[in-house]
Amino acid sequence: MLNLAVLAMRNAGNAEHADQPLFKSPVLNGSVILKHRLRADEIELFDGMARNATKLIVPFDKSDLSLGGRTVFVNEKGWMPVLEELRGGSEEMLRDVEILEAINELPSLDPFLLREHMKRRGYEVSPTYFDISPGDVDKMQRFVGGEIARLIELAYGGAAGGATNRLVEALLSSKTDERLEPLRLTLQLEGESYREGIFSWKGFLYYKWVLNTLWPRLKEVLIEITKVRVMGPRDRDLMVMVDELKVRLRAAVEGQVKAVMGYLKTYDAVFQQLTEGNAVAFRDFLLKSPEMFMALGEGAGTLSHVATFWRYRFPEGKPIMAPMGEVIEILQDFEQGLGAEQHPMGYAA
Repeated sequence: MLNLAVLAMRNAGNAEHADQPLFKSPVLNGSVILKHRLRADEIELFDGMARNATKLIVPFDKSDLSLGGRTVFVNEKGWMPVLEELRGGSEEMLRDVEILEAINELPSLDPFLLREHMKRRGYEVSPTYFDISPGDVDKMQRFVGGEIARLIELAYGGAAGGATNRLVEALLSSKTDERLEPLRLTLQLEGESYREGIFSWKGFLYYKWVLNTLWPRLKEVLIEITKVRVMGPRDRDLMVMVDELKVRLRAAVEGQVKAVMGYLKTYDAVFQQLTEGNAVAFRDFLLKSPEMFMALGEGAGTLSHVATFWRYRFPEGKPIMAPMGEVIEILQDFEQGLGAEQHPMGYAA
């Protein structure tokens, strides 16, 4: 989720936030954007068989999102007139449409990737819209340094210690950095292919970092899902349904983890080839990996949703219990997000 409504209130009076907005429309800069898994009755809104979409919500009241708002999906049938009405006019609408379509290209709204995607397309947007904490930036830089240490050792030999920080800083920079010129020459990349290749590399490194921090929390959640208790009245058939949902959900999470790990193992294998002198294999992988990159992002986003929403609903140290309807709703939401089809009666089959 990209909660521009909260960012607008947090940065009220911030000149940089106002001078380099994400959207030209003030209305859209107070909206909420989220990646949404389409329900059965929403698929018909699109041409083709889309499963995921980017949803734009313009809240009735930015200070109270519980009041709801007006919505539209990016690229749904007939979405442009709806967008024009929502944003409040047609002036400079083309740029706002381009921004939304660019956001729609991404597998998730992770701030690091969103910032990189905007920069790569030439949009100058205030860093306040991406809200990456300095602590997270430092952690990612340390992680990336460890990931590419072998490559740096081969390139710089005994001077690798000082080179590590410089190369990581250059790699994670939002601008093309001359310090990466030896790498560009090694990979034999030019122009747009170079920019696309480096962006893909950043993406794989980013998701490796995200998943590395996510695994411990996800393991805790998987254990707690089996222990969640139902409060209040209990229907025997529904209790059986809850038990079945728990079993299926655990299997679905484990399946998603296996798929995500498969993508990362593929990346690790070709990166190993790079450290062994086969730069062409790594270059070809980066240029041919958009589909894998998208699938990795969607998988990581789904697993993150399971871990973060569960912990939000059931804080550490608090009883793991909820009313029957809420337990079923949470488990079904997770299962559907992991790719399960919904049973006509309303539960995953």
